[in-house]
Amino acid sequence: MNIAKMNTVKSWLRSFAPTNRKEASESIIENMLLHWFPAKVFGRSFSFSYSFWLGTISMSLFVIMTITGVLLMFLYIPSLERAYWTMKDIDYVVSYGWLLRGVHRMAAHFMVAVVFFHLVRTFYTAAYRSSPRMARADRRVNWIIGNVLLVLTLALSYTGYLLPWDQLAYWALIIGANVAQSTPLVGDTVRELLVGGTEIGQNALLRFYILHCVALPLLLVIAFAFHMWRIRKDGGLACVDAAVERSGDTLREPARDKSYLLLGAPEGTRYTVTTSEFLDPGHFIPANPLLVKRIAWVFGFTLAFTVLCACLFKMPLEAPANPAVAPNPAKAPWYFLWLQELIADTTVRIGGITLNGGFIGGVLIPAVCLLAAMVWPYVDRSPPDAIGVWFHRSRWLQNAVFTVVVLAIIALIYVAAFLRGPNWILYPPGAPWPKEPPLF
Repeated sequence: MNIAKMNTVKSWLRSFAPTNRKEASESIIENMLLHWFPAKVFGRSFSFSYSFWLGTISMSLFVIMTITGVLLMFLYIPSLERAYWTMKDIDYVVSYGWLLRGVHRMAAHFMVAVVFFHLVRTFYTAAYRSSPRMARADRRVNWIIGNVLLVLTLALSYTGYLLPWDQLAYWALIIGANVAQSTPLVGDTVRELLVGGTEIGQNALLRFYILHCVALPLLLVIAFAFHMWRIRKDGGLACVDAAVERSGDTLREPARDKSYLLLGAPEGTRYTVTTSEFLDPGHFIPANPLLVKRIAWVFGFTLAFTVLCACLFKMPLEAPANPAVAPNPAKAPWYFLWLQELIADTTVRIGGITLNGGFIGGVLIPAVCLLAAMVWPYVDRSPPDAIGVWFHRSRWLQNAVFTVVVLAIIALIYVAAFLRGPNWILYPPGAPWPKEPPLF
């Protein structure tokens, strides 16, 4: 290896392992991979007890999904005749194909849960608001982007769930298409756009394949990049705002080790310097290498845990899709089971009129919940000292209501997953279900 190559390697290694503060700051500018981080990060932001590192975990899961998904694209054929059998080949013919598919699918399940709890954490810490003294910050925008990211994550997982084209996938698609069709006035049009025609077949499979592999990942990457940019623009995590509120109204003195002279100012000119900073520089620590090491550790642990779960829990693959024989009961993916249960609970017959549960429980209630979540930061009147603080006493009522909503969603998922039997009849816990005849 010549000297030039050795110097290049040393430069890259130094940027990831700086030996002093000067090298740590320079590495953010010199290294393309580190350039999206700030030079210094508020110390509390590194705390596991504040954020549980859910954002880093969700990013790690998306990277795992992307890598395994690209590898699966070389093996999967999106056609009605070949889709199911290529999945069989992946599981039983391709070396470690079962592990590759298992890691991809397990990461998808985990990502849905982690992104959801990331939003839950943001709500409990009032991190969707900004301190009035941080003039350029507006975390409400990023809260809306976070909700969009959750919707995109659900859509990404749902479209991937359909690609094996087995009984689970086909009838989950039927459920989704029927819910879309239940929307008044535009239901039929939405269903045709979703499945690519009046019948569910090759067009539907191809559309969901393109959505899963191209459109949704691209939208998610764009939204995630904007999400990260807004975090930097807003001054970091909301724990910064909490520290600013505790610091009082006194601005700190400008740093003595910095020069504030304009270029070309005559020597000896008297000048006055003010600053908008409320926090002492001692509260901030270099992003590199601490943040880089944390990301590496979180990614490694997330990957190891996902691989372990993929080894312990075999990914299901039912019989090939059969439009003539429906499983009883036909259930949506677990993260949409709460909607399926809502549809059943809101389908009510009053006299000679039947309320459309598909629209009420499958479209209207989720849309209202999503809209309420997005506008809530604009109507929340919590005091500034509640920002970035877990379960602040001034927010006990809205935290209680939000907790009830979260627990209701979890309870609906549990009921639909474990208590709903054949013909969608509700069975007590532990009660045996009637045996269904085999499909073939």
